[in-house]
Amino acid sequence: MKIHIKGGRLIDPKSGVDAKKDVYITAGKIVAIGEAPSGYSANRVIDAAGLVVCPGLVDLAARLREPGFEYLATLESEMEAAIAGGVTSLACPPDTDPPLDEPGLVEMLKFRAKNLNQARVYPVGALTQGLKGKHLTEMAELVDAGCIAFSQADAPFADTQVFYHALQYAATFGFAVWLRPQDPALARHGVAHDGQIATRFGLPAIPVCAETVALSTILILARETGARVHLMRLSSAEGVEMVRQAKREKLSITCDIAVHHAHLTEMDIGYFESNSRLDPPLRSQRDRDALRAALADGTVDALCSDHTPVDEDAKQLPFAEAEPGATGLELLLPLTLKWAGETKTALVPALARISSEAARVLGIDAGHLTIGHAADICIFDPERLWKVEPAALKSQGKNTPYIGLELKGRARYTLVDGQVVYESK
Repeated sequence: MKIHIKGGRLIDPKSGVDAKKDVYITAGKIVAIGEAPSGYSANRVIDAAGLVVCPGLVDLAARLREPGFEYLATLESEMEAAIAGGVTSLACPPDTDPPLDEPGLVEMLKFRAKNLNQARVYPVGALTQGLKGKHLTEMAELVDAGCIAFSQADAPFADTQVFYHALQYAATFGFAVWLRPQDPALARHGVAHDGQIATRFGLPAIPVCAETVALSTILILARETGARVHLMRLSSAEGVEMVRQAKREKLSITCDIAVHHAHLTEMDIGYFESNSRLDPPLRSQRDRDALRAALADGTVDALCSDHTPVDEDAKQLPFAEAEPGATGLELLLPLTLKWAGETKTALVPALARISSEAARVLGIDAGHLTIGHAADICIFDPERLWKVEPAALKSQGKNTPYIGLELKGRARYTLVDGQVVYESK
């Protein structure tokens, strides 16, 4: 199959290219950019006039809900959501049922995802057996099965010594460890940021120190062991400042924030809006502004969707009882564009946060447009306005704080391995 993508604005954050250039694809790979190869004859021409042609998006946190939570979402529905959002590579956390702590489970997930011929799935393996924080998994076997990193997801460690040994082991073999900094005792029973909204509404609170205390432990042990650590979904000004300092010390640290935290604050809880029940919680405007600034200056390496499909019944409960999480795969692109517009960030560095930089964190060869490499491409209309409604979302999870709002920017075509896997009018 030969595809000619014609007349689009080509943006490749890795090389810094931002220019009107054509792209030529043959047998799943990019064979030329700009000028057509000699004798090239396309089977299909995609008119990208007025559209942006960029690398397929890379999402660092997308819960696909399989195995074990098929009543919340299926692999088929969430992979459809991924390609509809322009996402061609995604990492899925290990908190499935059972957790991804056995090679067979990882191989099954990879096999099923590959057979769908849609987005590429990169499982993050469980760091401890059953995510119970007591005994380490067979990390080497999980890597052989396809895991690209190890994590506890949102589960705490039962023992700091086990945590220490886990980082030592990972450092010995060069495995990446992904951690979400939250002290379980300080966050216990909390559902909202420890601020004016939680106080006014009488909601159990999660203080910022729940993040910073845990972050202190992680950074100290990372310094001690030399482990490669990725910090997931930071939420506070103090947290990003600690990471900024750790990066100055040349620690092997990367971090991301959830795209919702780049926009929303505790005020968006409104009158107990359960779609705004997230974990970590939405924090103050000061925290939100600090996250945005850290994203712009590179302290925060990547944006992720933190895609978490939740059953509608679990959201139609009192705020403190509602299950945390929001759908995000199809909103990653428009919310990134919204952040870029509001902070006057150029499109090249903005798209880097959801393509080349995210791929660097994952340690995969993706997120760029390079001759000779796989044609994983997102073609989107940056000016297209669309209303976020349940019917407009492919994901089985319709839970999002943005329901009813109008966003700008949507994928028109998504290509994986040079095949058009998604297109819209």
